Amino acid sequence: MVNIKSISNGLKLGDNGIWISKNTEPISYPSDGNEISFFIEDKSFWFKHRNNCIVSIINAYPPPNNETIFDIGGGNGFVSRGLVNSGFDVVLVDPSITGSLRAKSRGITKIICATANTATFKQHSLPAVGLFDVIEHIENDLDLLKSIKGLMKNEGYLYVTVPSYPFLWSKKDDVAGHYRRYTLKNISDVLKSAGFRVVFSSYIFRFLPIFVFLLRTLPYRLGIIKGERKNDNISGGHIFKGAITEKILNMILQPEIKNLKNKKPMMFGSSCLLVAKTL
Repeated sequence: MVNIKSISNGLKLGDNGIWISKNTEPISYPSDGNEISFFIEDKSFWFKHRNNCIVSIINAYPPPNNETIFDIGGGNGFVSRGLVNSGFDVVLVDPSITGSLRAKSRGITKIICATANTATFKQHSLPAVGLFDVIEHIENDLDLLKSIKGLMKNEGYLYVTVPSYPFLWSKKDDVAGHYRRYTLKNISDVLKSAGFRVVFSSYIFRFLPIFVFLLRTLPYRLGIIKGERKNDNISGGHIFKGAITEKILNMILQPEIKNLKNKKPMMFGSSCLLVAKTL
């Protein structure tokens, strides 16, 4: 169990039980992104499967001495809740007060409303960090990862997910405030340059790239999708109704969980999942 006061001098505990930083900084994320996501996360096969993948790989590569995982950019706390329910100690860090309050409503008890920078964490104080679909929102990913490494303890674990394949770029990426999509090699190279050693890397959502290309990327390239359509781009494609559809999705996705539990990487998918250690 981490003591927040022992790792940062720049945070104040608010009356609502959320730690608040003294400073703020701009982020590349839609102002209503947390609000929209909150209402689809619990129903979304994508969010559920990503959580299952994250929990599986963290069980395979747990934090040293089962220490605290800092879920940086954790939004509404959907991932944090999944980790807490799986027995991990978690601190959610997110600059959005909306996201922080939503996370609290989900039962997350340790929340810091800040970015990794404005939280003013002490150097080498964080045992494990999760960056789940965060890095693509940062213009200079290398600087971010170097900064994160400086905050982490020696031999600490970093858990990462990012969207894959630059060729899958679509309006969704524009609207979501992404700067890039990655291949496993791209993101692995950035992690190595930042001073991490990649111990596991894999693609997940193996069946999705063809659907993303046909339903999002191709219309985007052909100019068919012209308006922002924020709700469609953030929430579209996440919810499939019907017991048969859900059963088929489970049959398709369950082998990915088995592979991750066995530390078996997959060579294709619409997201990248990596585990790295500080050197």
